Amino acid sequence: MNRGIEPADHAGPPKPPPGSRGSDYAALSREVRQSGLLKRRPGYYSLKVGGNLLLLAAGWTAFALIGESWWQLLTAAFLAVMFTQTGFIGHDAGHQQIAASKRVNNLLGRMHADLLIGLSYGWWIAKHNRHHSHPNYIDRDPDIADGAIAFTEDQARVRSGAYAWLARHQAWLFFPMLLLEGLALHVAGVKALFDGTGMRASRMAKAGQASLLTAHLVGYLVAVFWVLPPVQAVCFLLVHQGLFGLYMGCSFAPNHKGMPMFAKDAKIDFLRRQVLTSRNIRGSRFTDFTLGGLNYQIEHHLFPSMPRSSLRHAQELVRAFCARHGIAYHETGLFNSYAQVLRHLHAVGGPLRPELEY
Repeated sequence: MNRGIEPADHAGPPKPPPGSRGSDYAALSREVRQSGLLKRRPGYYSLKVGGNLLLLAAGWTAFALIGESWWQLLTAAFLAVMFTQTGFIGHDAGHQQIAASKRVNNLLGRMHADLLIGLSYGWWIAKHNRHHSHPNYIDRDPDIADGAIAFTEDQARVRSGAYAWLARHQAWLFFPMLLLEGLALHVAGVKALFDGTGMRASRMAKAGQASLLTAHLVGYLVAVFWVLPPVQAVCFLLVHQGLFGLYMGCSFAPNHKGMPMFAKDAKIDFLRRQVLTSRNIRGSRFTDFTLGGLNYQIEHHLFPSMPRSSLRHAQELVRAFCARHGIAYHETGLFNSYAQVLRHLHAVGGPLRPELEY
């Protein structure tokens, strides 16, 4: 039997170790469980998944019916939104939020990520679970690893040449760089299938993923270049993938960037590790939809398997608990969160700028 990609043990809320029933997290976990907020919401996810698939299909149907036209750039923008929303469902499936069965969740995840939007589910699960284990831990959280963006001054200081120039100006370049995020995610997932970095899977599971990713890529490119002439097709791809990356990046960026960071070997209990490094975004149910529930980042990190629709209700419990225990609970508006992220990125690049800029 092909078991495929198995989420790490921390895909759901961690079980308190023996003798820790009196810990702060254990106490909060009992409150949340007693409230029923960890129960599956099959009705909610049936409507969410079904509605998303209908809108995604409507987008591609409109693409086929409109045919050769520059109006297709609007179709590209709509499909960028739907690709991101589809990615959010893959995220929920990866955290075992949708169904009680791990097999069903993984099947939904592979279909939504690998087949529908061309992102490697297995690679993302492995990377994302490492992030959840140690968010904002230097050298342990892959989301703050040194790359195009420098997240610590130590990362910035060792740069030279064009790479140093990029770090000096990264606050200004951050949002334009997100236009390339979609492409970067596609490439990283495919690369992981071939070199096996950061991804544990059997050869059969990798072959299955490769088949789904290939089916997506071939179907996607054939459809675009069959319907549109070359110049329009290329413009469609640039708009679609660029806005997809921008939307994805803008949804994930506020969650931890600019929040406290810890040394690799820092000893901090699970509750504080998750709360202190996470940032919530306040807003309405429209915000919940737009950000795929990631605006409740604190609650999501404390209880990763909690269904998305329950996060709003869990917030009051978690916020009140943190207040009683003197734990800083950070919540802000969306645009202020971006300002905090940019200020952090600007400060990180400080060592590479002339002293006159300070």
